[in-house]
Amino acid sequence: MQVLAREGRISNLALADRVGLSPSACLRRVAALESAGVITGYRAVLSPEKTGVGFVAYVTVGLNSHTKSAQEAFERAIARAPEVRECHNITGNWEYLLRIEAADLAAYKTFHTEVLGTLPQVNAITSYVVMGSPKDQRA
Repeated sequence: MQVLAREGRISNLALADRVGLSPSACLRRVAALESAGVITGYRAVLSPEKTGVGFVAYVTVGLNSHTKSAQEAFERAIARAPEVRECHNITGNWEYLLRIEAADLAAYKTFHTEVLGTLPQVNAITSYVVMGSPKDQRA
């Protein structure tokens, strides 16, 4: 699984060789992992520069109500926002941690004001601007 997590496009022959299985056994094992829901999908990692993303921020969001309906309404709104690449319901002082990708600071400010700032459930927003990512294993 570790090889697939790092190299999702590895051929079955190369994967079989790396993990010490025959190609047919390897193919059956991968198919079983997919069927069991252990492998939930494959994705491409896109270049931020080539896709126009020049600004990344992590944003904590506090809600003014801790009800199920408030959380569901917030999550529905966030699901419609293309700038939000990740949304995590967390413990601690805040209810949510978001990973935001935007073209630049001006685009982020528009998102902050026009999307987050208009949601009635939101009562606190704190932005943490990413200046660099020396380690990033999201894939």
